[in-house]
Amino acid sequence: MSELLTSPYNKLTLSGHETFHCRQLWLKKGYDFVNNGNKFTDVEAVVLLGVGKNMVASIYFWMKAFSLIDGEGKLTSLAHYIFSSEGKDPFLEDEATLWLLHYHLVNQGFSSIYDLIFNYLRREKIEFTKENFLLFVQRKANEIGFTQFNKKTAGTDFDVLTKMYIRTTDQVKDKEDTFSGLLADLNLIQEEKKQTSLYSIPNESRNNLPEEIILYTILDKQDFQNSVSLNMLFQDRNQAGSVFGITKNALMEKLESLANNPKYKKYGVTLSDHAGIKELQFVSKPDKFEILNHYYGN
Repeated sequence: MSELLTSPYNKLTLSGHETFHCRQLWLKKGYDFVNNGNKFTDVEAVVLLGVGKNMVASIYFWMKAFSLIDGEGKLTSLAHYIFSSEGKDPFLEDEATLWLLHYHLVNQGFSSIYDLIFNYLRREKIEFTKENFLLFVQRKANEIGFTQFNKKTAGTDFDVLTKMYIRTTDQVKDKEDTFSGLLADLNLIQEEKKQTSLYSIPNESRNNLPEEIILYTILDKQDFQNSVSLNMLFQDRNQAGSVFGITKNALMEKLESLANNPKYKKYGVTLSDHAGIKELQFVSKPDKFEILNHYYGN
């Protein structure tokens, strides 16, 4: 059975972004818009958001894709935590917040391409082209019996993804560019050969990825009791190794740092090694937002 068949959906969600990648201030703009009691379907949305009709739909799409509004259009706890008037990083000035948003974009699975590329395609191909991706998605669509696959639509999704994660040469020169990809600073997706459009997501040490974000992603899952293995964290779907493209050694070092951090002693956080099986263990699991408070408090 294909791994994709065990994922929580039986269809692929493509498009919805109106061909726009998420811009730097859109999420804050969208948060304030909804927090003030507005709806994206309101006639006044174009005026209140100060963008065109297609961009209104795109902002709505990205708010859902990043887990900032739920299925009923209500703001989530994550949205309030980041973007409220007392939010931790409303203007996305801290790279840790970008890692957090990237995790939710992949984990949410609202836009299938991010789940497919980070959890599946990069396991088969560290280096890939747009055509590799399209063939991969078509194969997965056939496996789950998804008959509405459209190659052109999937191709547009891929173009939007590369704009989100890769900064062009012109954008690198323009430090004030507001159209560059929201997640480009993470350097997750590399453009290996521009002339052949060859991309890669290699495993790296990710020194700029805070250990608190790793712990948050662990605590965000409900499917473990009081211990989680290094192997699972490194290779399972939506876990740190898959989502962040981090090496196993670097992930181990971050877990060791968490276990040795005195702030987490009250939760009984330890790193055990029984017969070569390394596990992060908790006496009591802390609240995931409390862990983020430790990071942003610094």
